[in-house]
Amino acid sequence: MTGKTTDRRTLKTQRALRDALAELLTEKQLHKVTVQEIADKADVNRVTFYKHFLDVYDLYDRIETDTLTELGLLALSLAELPAEKFFSHLLSTVSENRTIYRMIFSPNATGQLRGKLSHMIEGVFLQIGSEKTGRDINDKELAFISCYRAQGCLAVISKWVQGGFEEPQELIARNIAALDSNIAKQALQEPKK
Repeated sequence: MTGKTTDRRTLKTQRALRDALAELLTEKQLHKVTVQEIADKADVNRVTFYKHFLDVYDLYDRIETDTLTELGLLALSLAELPAEKFFSHLLSTVSENRTIYRMIFSPNATGQLRGKLSHMIEGVFLQIGSEKTGRDINDKELAFISCYRAQGCLAVISKWVQGGFEEPQELIARNIAALDSNIAKQALQEPKK
């Protein structure tokens, strides 16, 4: 029983530290953030910070790894769903992790995580496109289409996040799905001979 309490507290503290860094990264660049600022914002002391992370960059790396893993696994698990449901689930994850996604799409962000996120989504679209059309995963046309789809999807999500999540999630999902479905329908036909 004690182990569960400790685990829950540990997770809660790590989440508070992650959110604190994410909030700070909407205000300033990574190299300007200090451990003390993170600890103060998370309402923990520096010693507690160092029990969980080596430094600010270690915490940032954890955020990056966790975000990419979570979103990648989610996208692959949703691949068979209709477009609107796919994007609805994707946007739910973004909405549930608002602080992290505000950081990712912040003008102060380094762009590294956004770039990796784009590359990961592009890979998911490439995999899905390859499976649906029977094209080789190395097909150049399919790669360009997947890149375009990923960038378009992220551009709309970025606008939604930077707009403070003002528009209803269902509206954003419906619009991304409509735009993406049109692209996919036109571009992912049988390969031209």
